[in-house]
Amino acid sequence: MNLLFSFYNSLSQRASKLAPDLLPLLARFTFAAVLVGYFWASGATKLGDGALGFLYPSTGAYAQIFPRAMEAVTYDTSQLSVFHWLVVVGGTLAEFVLPLLVLVGLFTRLAALAMIGFVALQSLTDLFGHGGLKHPETLGAWFDRMPDSAILDQRAFWLLLLITLVLHGGGWLSLDRLLTRSKA
Repeated sequence: MNLLFSFYNSLSQRASKLAPDLLPLLARFTFAAVLVGYFWASGATKLGDGALGFLYPSTGAYAQIFPRAMEAVTYDTSQLSVFHWLVVVGGTLAEFVLPLLVLVGLFTRLAALAMIGFVALQSLTDLFGHGGLKHPETLGAWFDRMPDSAILDQRAFWLLLLITLVLHGGGWLSLDRLLTRSKA
């Protein structure tokens, strides 16, 4: 029995030594495999026409980010303020830039922290702006044995990945690692 415990302890110590660099790398890989395409596709729906389409967001962009304000102005974006335009342009750019930074591991901690804020705002918009609170299956519930709600269940996993990156950085194969090694 002592041999079994000794073997287990040896494996545990090796895993503990690998974890600080391997865990963030796996978090970035999972983020790339699951969420980068989601955020980029969402950002693409907000682009207007042409190379500078991000400066001329689509009507759908405003409707996604400010659903109640758009309804109040009968979907006429010209009636919205510069504030609305700034938020929509900023949000659209964030959906492209922040996932890219996480993907390549550049300013990983800061990008992941900004993504946490983005996901929080996205969730609040889904719940309050788009009426998700009226649909219990959208909000979901924890500890209910059903892991498929869009807000509480899915976004808890998203936040776990992002918190891992905030706490541990980009890990192996990140531009952060490359930049900090070149300074040493």
